[in-house]
Amino acid sequence: MSNMKPIMAMTMGDPAGIGPETLVKTMLSEEIHNCCKPFVIGSQAIMEKAAKVCGLEDKIKFHPITDPSEAKYEIGTFDIMETGDYDTDSIEWGEVQQLCGQMSYDFIVRSIELGIAGKIDAVSTTPINKQAIKMCGVSEPGHTEIYQHLTNSKYALTMFSCHKLRVFFVSRHMSLIDAVKYATKDVVLQNLRDIDYELRSVGIENPLIAVAGINPHNGDNGMFGREELDELFPAVEAAQAEGINAVGPIPGDSVFNIGKSGKFDAILSMYHDQGHIACKTYDFEKSVTVTWGLPFIRGSVDHGTAFDIAGKNIANEISLIESTKVCAEYAGLKMAKNQ
Repeated sequence: MSNMKPIMAMTMGDPAGIGPETLVKTMLSEEIHNCCKPFVIGSQAIMEKAAKVCGLEDKIKFHPITDPSEAKYEIGTFDIMETGDYDTDSIEWGEVQQLCGQMSYDFIVRSIELGIAGKIDAVSTTPINKQAIKMCGVSEPGHTEIYQHLTNSKYALTMFSCHKLRVFFVSRHMSLIDAVKYATKDVVLQNLRDIDYELRSVGIENPLIAVAGINPHNGDNGMFGREELDELFPAVEAAQAEGINAVGPIPGDSVFNIGKSGKFDAILSMYHDQGHIACKTYDFEKSVTVTWGLPFIRGSVDHGTAFDIAGKNIANEISLIESTKVCAEYAGLKMAKNQ
């Protein structure tokens, strides 16, 4: 990682969820300030409310900014960038609210504006509520799609980081039956090309990418399904012919166990739950998301707004600290690679 710390925008997420509380605690973490220069895109009024809930209001001094260059980047000083004048008094913890959807969307948009302008190196996001953003007219289902659309990126690859595991996904929010149909030779091959390119961009030369199988025992030569024979083996062979260091398919019940030792640089999961279950069972709080393919690195926790515990000082910051550290690591590798 470069000696230069990446500038990290941290979006506050849904104001009614646990994002503000976890963000207050994370911004007081030495670990975060050691690995990046963090500032918050959010609402000072909500952050003050969250600090009081957490009993940390005496440890925090807010410092409003309009540009990252104005930030102090000091522990205890919350550099915060507002995105509008909102009626925050109307916001209730744990409730789906249109205003919260609008605010969380505005925070994302500001981070994208800063990223495209080259004023930040990375973004660490806290959870948004899909129903709330839909109420204010957002058509995309979540963070990843919003970032891809508004940055005009060709693709947005989701990767789970969990200790030594880097797990990518052929499909995300898709029914299982549709996900299996979607995992064609061409789609899998393009994923392998994109993963190879992105990992090389952070200095991983000739990355070894394992492809997970779909069916039990890789289909046992067609007895339990032909997806491996018709789509996955041909995809791996085509990737190898292009010089991509791909292997597999490897049965889904063993590829992740093999991978946790660090044997592979990445694993390509065929569908959402295949990789999510493996990582979250291994270590739920250290399973965090990195989005590749954007003009900047984006990291995120992989939990939701947790409305049931919002405003109660129950949520911990472990996942947000981990996701921000991972995000900062890859942003730093990109910075070093581009020097």
